[in-house]
Amino acid sequence: MDALTGLIDAQAVRGVLGARIAAGDDWGWWSAQGPGAAFHAVTSGTVWIAPEGSDPLQLLAGDVLLLPGGHAHALASGPEAIARTSPGRSDTYTIAGDGTVQMGHGPVHTHILCAHYTHDPTASASLLAALPETVLLRSRGDGGGLAETVRLVGRELTSPRPGSQVVLARLVDVLLVQALRDWLERDDDSSASPLHALRDPVVSTAMALIDGEPGRGWTTTELARATDVSRATLARRFPAALGETPAAYLTRRRLDLSARRLRDTDDSLEQIAQEVGYTSVYAFSRAFSRARGIPPGRFRATSRTAAARLNV
Repeated sequence: MDALTGLIDAQAVRGVLGARIAAGDDWGWWSAQGPGAAFHAVTSGTVWIAPEGSDPLQLLAGDVLLLPGGHAHALASGPEAIARTSPGRSDTYTIAGDGTVQMGHGPVHTHILCAHYTHDPTASASLLAALPETVLLRSRGDGGGLAETVRLVGRELTSPRPGSQVVLARLVDVLLVQALRDWLERDDDSSASPLHALRDPVVSTAMALIDGEPGRGWTTTELARATDVSRATLARRFPAALGETPAAYLTRRRLDLSARRLRDTDDSLEQIAQEVGYTSVYAFSRAFSRARGIPPGRFRATSRTAAARLNV
């Protein structure tokens, strides 16, 4: 397991296929605040997108836009259409038999894939929280992973075949990984965060080791040995890149995993404590209560109630 895979798995980040827009001229669409990060990939033509309270951005074919906070925004054919698009006010549209949203007038020349990403609410932190409010990745035309994935999406949008919706639903998850890779290559922010830590090969390897075996009693010395650096080097580089010590990261990873198990299974506290690396229920309960402000048993009841409400 690599570090990015570990982060996505730990937080159960999932993509949900949204609208597939096929547009001509003069159209506007309002997208309300969503439950997770909003994502748009332009596979042909052009679109203007204006996050609420921000200046509009023009996206061309191959560009993608990620709004980590899922902020409400307008999508439109141009600045004039943006100006008339507002909360609850979109132009008329039709939905084709394959679910494509058709907008505007005249021949279709713009195709957009819309999606959103959510993470498990039991996770203690969001993978996407380290990103800016708006992440615009311009097409570099270099045939990289993101460009190739957008090209695959474009093929499914313009020439749908049996199973296209399944293909697009799978590509939504691939798009996020490719977008994060692309952003890490371009971004020069050096602040401590889980995503920025991926740039440090020593720290990312140590994170992957913890994510792969969170129940193991990892020490900084053992992690340093496994990553071929001194203990002092790892003790310095890990918090500088991630913002927390290896021990703190291990504890958070264990408690996130146990929180999900408490909500989703009927496993006893003894079973969960043992599997995530605690020697006793008392030690597990104490660590969980300190981190979450609530005992494991009560967390199990409240998290299940919350999940049931969401599924109603």
